[in-house]
Amino acid sequence: MSTLASIVAVTLAGGLLSVLVAATLTYAVLGRLVRHLVSLSTGVLLGTALLHVLPEAFESGADTHALFSTLLGGLLFFFLLEKAELYRHDHHHEGDGHGHHHHFDAQRVGRGGYSVLVGDSIHNFCDGVIIAAAFIASPQLGLTTAVAVILHEIPQEVGDTIVLINAGFSRTRALVYNGLSGLAAVVGGLMGYWVVGAWDGLFPFLLVIAASSFIYVAVADLIPQMQRRLPVREIVSQVLWIGAGLGLVLTTLSLLHAGH
Repeated sequence: MSTLASIVAVTLAGGLLSVLVAATLTYAVLGRLVRHLVSLSTGVLLGTALLHVLPEAFESGADTHALFSTLLGGLLFFFLLEKAELYRHDHHHEGDGHGHHHHFDAQRVGRGGYSVLVGDSIHNFCDGVIIAAAFIASPQLGLTTAVAVILHEIPQEVGDTIVLINAGFSRTRALVYNGLSGLAAVVGGLMGYWVVGAWDGLFPFLLVIAASSFIYVAVADLIPQMQRRLPVREIVSQVLWIGAGLGLVLTTLSLLHAGH
């Protein structure tokens, strides 16, 4: 399969898979699933960023200080983008155990019209560019990056579906809108392939930006959601799901290296 075909396939699969999960499971199951997948995503995102993407970038021979500066700039960029509500990636919704009031989801959607969908589309577009840069660097890096993005997209899109349903959308309408926002990843992938692919020297820096995105989402959003007083059993469950995410990354890396 060509690099372009791989980029289109994985970006399209990520959006379709998350919508499929949201369409086939009941509301109650979705709420429980999101909690577990948040922990799993934390392990996957941190493992992919720190065990594969950053090492790949730093082994490229690019200037180390420049790469660290890019990492810092990337973290600040995604912080500011989230401040502007253009990089939404939270999983808060009514019934998630965080004590949100009854009209919380409706307010989230209504505050900026369709701000949840707009922010999600921009996030998906960025993910598409990140996946494209990784595939152009190497197919192995592209696959592991795509796995990290897709596993994070599932709880994100499921959470958004719950928000939209609670805000008054029908289930079908919420799923269709989320599916359309998922197509932004395909657009980002194509843009990344055609525009970014022209400058080989940028790849290490794009990989660092991808890693900064993963680290920011994990540290600024996912981990704080888990930092609540919980029974020991739930804490152990969180740790096990994070470990499962790390184990998935390590297994994927070993399989890809074995087949390389």
